[in-house]
Amino acid sequence: MSSGREPVTFRRMENSEIPSLSSQLLALQTEHRSLDLEISRLESYPYIDQLQLQRLKRQKLHLKRNIERIRAQLIPDLDA
Repeated sequence: MSSGREPVTFRRMENSEIPSLSSQLLALQTEHRSLDLEISRLESYPYIDQLQLQRLKRQKLHLKRNIERIRAQLIPDLDA
């Protein structure tokens, strides 16, 4: 059974790409924190919209995966 995800591939980063990736990482982290606050806010209500909560959690997980992927690309290649 396939997980539906594409395999992660790593490549050596060019110096010109690092600021762009850093800014992408910051934007994704900011959005991730915003989703976390929104999820906490929704969970504090006595009547939770379960479908909306599930969508936000899925979106947050997707952001987390993207954050991890970018962090991995920013790590210098130790074999070089």
